[in-house]
Amino acid sequence: MATSRILGPDGQPITTPDLAEPQTSRLTHLQRELQRHPTRGLTPSRLARILDQAEEGDLISQFELFEDMEEKDGHIASEMSKRRRACVLDWELAAPVNASAAEQKATDQLSEMMLEIPDFEDMVFDLTDAIGKGYACLEIEWHRVERYWLPKTITHRPQSWFTLHRGYRQELRLRTNNVVEGAVGDPLQPFGWITHVHKAKSGYLERASLFRTLVWPYLFKNYSVGDLAEFLEIYGIPLRLGKYPSSASEKDKATLLRALVGIGHNAAGIIPEGMELDFLDAATGDPAAFELMISWCERTQSKVILGGTLTSGADGKSSTNALGNVHNEVRKDLRDGDVRQANTTLSRDLVYPMAALNGLAPGGLRRAPRMQLNAQEPEDLTAYADALPKLVAVGVRPTVAWAHEKLGIPQAQAGEAVLGAPAPPPPPEPPAGAPVPPTPPPPPVGQAAATATLPGAGVDLPPPVLMQPQLARNMAPALQAWIEPIRNLVESATSLEAIRDGLEQLLPGMTLDQYATLMAEALRAAQLAGRSDVLDEAASPR
Repeated sequence: MATSRILGPDGQPITTPDLAEPQTSRLTHLQRELQRHPTRGLTPSRLARILDQAEEGDLISQFELFEDMEEKDGHIASEMSKRRRACVLDWELAAPVNASAAEQKATDQLSEMMLEIPDFEDMVFDLTDAIGKGYACLEIEWHRVERYWLPKTITHRPQSWFTLHRGYRQELRLRTNNVVEGAVGDPLQPFGWITHVHKAKSGYLERASLFRTLVWPYLFKNYSVGDLAEFLEIYGIPLRLGKYPSSASEKDKATLLRALVGIGHNAAGIIPEGMELDFLDAATGDPAAFELMISWCERTQSKVILGGTLTSGADGKSSTNALGNVHNEVRKDLRDGDVRQANTTLSRDLVYPMAALNGLAPGGLRRAPRMQLNAQEPEDLTAYADALPKLVAVGVRPTVAWAHEKLGIPQAQAGEAVLGAPAPPPPPEPPAGAPVPPTPPPPPVGQAAATATLPGAGVDLPPPVLMQPQLARNMAPALQAWIEPIRNLVESATSLEAIRDGLEQLLPGMTLDQYATLMAEALRAAQLAGRSDVLDEAASPR
């Protein structure tokens, strides 16, 4: 196989086998393998032996046991379904930090390609099988769509198909008789697998699964359920006792036993003459002991899986709303941890292979887009609508992107229709027959306009005062072009020297002669204004 320039998740060049052929397509011994059911007749000693075998490298019986537990115990199946389905969320691809325009474009293009993945939500659910069993391996079958490599199918493979090789790091391999690099089993083909290892607890992978903690409550509950079934089978039924003469033959004894059984179910039967049937008190007892043991086992299972019991059921005693909210927060913490681990796996084993095979990750895994399953719950819209205007009014400067993220509202793309503030209602129509209000006069111009804008309109004022509003209106466009850059300069400067240097850069094309001319005109205007003030003061009566 040829070596390509595509780098795997470990940064090493990968070989390019036929991606369209899954690695397990030729491993018929795994495909035809029938699973056993170790929970049949399970005893404490047999359970301990299964767990010991897993630690010694034989994982088959342990994972077959895990399958049986989830299949036979309705409480485990229900709680695991809650935890796993909480991870099936809306998703998006995030560009790398400080992404360039090319990287952002590649992220957008890859997001469109991800929409072509069949049954993406089911794939995420299969991935979360690792929460209970320690790891989950999903095999990718690739195909070409036009000029792009896309996943055709993503198939969950049983954990019993794999073996663990212990070295500096544990390595998952397909369970074959091949010896590769001194270890038994075939290494998993790069870009051919989504391998999710879930850390429910620290330690070797064969001991780090959640179901290893659940096997003992499952066993104890299984015993209690069996005992309760036997108790209920005879509860309330009177004891039937048959008596036969000492000379009775074996045939007569068998006839009497059949009569006892038949009377218990059919309330009718026959016996030979000389034999007797006695009915004693009905079987009594209290099933509370069995129910107590079953309840303890199920509460322990809920604590292990969901971190509490009040998100599973209410006992009517300690089930307060406040305590239920606390347990629900613990469940959310578990969900956030599950989603974080799933994001890492999907970014490495699904998003990056798609990007690399289609030329959208030239910077390798480090600069590839990242998967984000969105577990963040939107904030209270009412609270933010009330608080944000007040915070902005006192100088807080939140970004638009931050507000959209907190509120869970996607930002509009170019060309998309957006909501806006409602238009003000039109003025009410005057009633029929009402007098028409007079048309307002046209706005004044020139000196009249300047006078009309003053508080004391109509009062005789000196010409300089009358000309101030007109001067302000005429100078506003020119001054605004200077004021904004100067304001930005002052706000960003750290010293007076920086302000001085910045002012020189605002008009870099102005020469010293031009500066001198402007300063002379400014001084002349100031001198004329001063002379006007002196003349006005001299003319005023004392």
